[in-house]
Amino acid sequence: MAPAKWLMHWHPNPGATLNSQILAEACSCAESLGGTKDGRWKTSIISCRPIMRESMGAGGRLPPDVPGELLGVALHEHPGLYFSILRTHRLVLQADAAFPHVMEKLQSYKARVSLDFEGFQYQLGDFCLRIGKCAPNNSETMRGIIMEVEYYPLSSIEKSRAIMVDFFDIWQETLAKKSLPGRFIHVESNFSEYCLSDHYSFQHTAVQYATCLQQLMAVRA
Repeated sequence: MAPAKWLMHWHPNPGATLNSQILAEACSCAESLGGTKDGRWKTSIISCRPIMRESMGAGGRLPPDVPGELLGVALHEHPGLYFSILRTHRLVLQADAAFPHVMEKLQSYKARVSLDFEGFQYQLGDFCLRIGKCAPNNSETMRGIIMEVEYYPLSSIEKSRAIMVDFFDIWQETLAKKSLPGRFIHVESNFSEYCLSDHYSFQHTAVQYATCLQQLMAVRA
């Protein structure tokens, strides 16, 4: 089990664009609430597509049981593990950190997009906040801004919900004073679809990142 966590992403107002100033103001907001900067963090997501072969089927089409996309998530809090998400099959699998290299050698899936989520971590009482940007690997182009809110005392998603809601309300009120062109939103992941229990785990975080990625891509569309 792990502490309960919410993942939020920045939703800009219509016509507004992302910029580093918004990220800086969000970090400033964490400090104004009493947060103490506690180092950096980085989580990576790799979107992989199957390598097409004639043997896969007529015309090179994928058989229906072969996932058309595999999402790989490398979490900052557990560098020794790698999580693979098959969204169409509603599966989240835990593997060794060497898993991506094994997939490359087997020539089964190939990385299509690689994104890094990275920024600063803040300690705030029983909470831990991680605020950072989303950008393509080895690029400074910002694709999004995200925030993790972790509540140390509880691992139950349901029992921590009211506390998370209260904290998020306080956060939104504080951030609203800065009159930024947008707001953070929390889109709940359907953990039950992935057969994940009420007790929070690293698999829950991986699924939340997959949900967040969908939202960020929808904002850009």
